[in-house]
Amino acid sequence: MRIDFSGQTVLVTGAAHGFGRAIAGAFADHGATVHACDVVEEELTQTRQRLGDEGHTSVVDVTDRAAVQTWVAGARTRTGRIDVLVNNAGGVLGQVGQPLESVSTEEWQSIVAVNQTAAFWTAQAVAPAMKEAGRGRIINISSGAGLGISKTGIQAYASAKAGQIGLTRQLAHELGPWGITVNNVAPGFVLSNPTTERQWQALGSDGQQQLIDGIALKQLGDPADIAHAVLFLASEHAGWISGVVLPVDGGK
Repeated sequence: MRIDFSGQTVLVTGAAHGFGRAIAGAFADHGATVHACDVVEEELTQTRQRLGDEGHTSVVDVTDRAAVQTWVAGARTRTGRIDVLVNNAGGVLGQVGQPLESVSTEEWQSIVAVNQTAAFWTAQAVAPAMKEAGRGRIINISSGAGLGISKTGIQAYASAKAGQIGLTRQLAHELGPWGITVNNVAPGFVLSNPTTERQWQALGSDGQQQLIDGIALKQLGDPADIAHAVLFLASEHAGWISGVVLPVDGGK
C-alpha cells in the first residue's frame, strides 16, 4: 500500500509535541505541505524543524473561533487548497480528578472547549474549501475515555471526548455529499507528553503492570502508532470509510 500526500495541504492542531508532532511529521514525510498549530510556542519550534522547508507552524488558540478562521484562511491562501484536517488539540489542561461537586465552571468549560468545541470551529473553517474541491478528510483524535471512562476521573474530559465522537458521526453525514470523510481515532494509553508521563508515574509499579495486563498486546503504544492510523484514514485507501471510530489501543 503506497500512501502519498504530495501536493496536498494538511492542517494539524495541537502539534507542539506527542501525537500532534508525530502526525504532522508523518504527513510531511509523505509529501504534504503541513500547517501545524499549538499554543505552546517553544515546543512548536521543534515541530517546525521536524516539518522541513515546506512546513508552517503558528501559535493558535483553537478555542478562539476567530483565530481558527484566520489560521485556516492563511493556509488556504498559501496553497489554494485544504485537503486534510487533523483535530488533535486537547488534553486535561493540568487538571486532576476530583468529586463532581468540586468542579468549577472554568474547569469544566476549559476542557470541553479544547477537546470538543475546538474541533467544531476547525471543521467549520475548512468546510468551504473542501466543499469547493468536492473532497476532503477530517480526522478527530479522541481517546479511550470517549468510549468508556477516563482513567484520570476527569468528568469533563470523558464527556468532551464522547461528544467529539458524536460530532464526528454527525459531520460525516452532513459533509458526505461533498466527498468529505470524517473519522475518529481513539488512542489508548501512550506515553506521548508530560501529562501522560506524570500519569504513568503516579500509577506506581503495580498500577503500571495492571494497565499493561489489560492490553491484548501487553505493551504500550507509541505516537507513531496513532500517526499511522491517521495517515490511513486520510489516504485514498480510506475513501469509503466515514463516521467510524478506530480504537488504536493495543487491543481491549
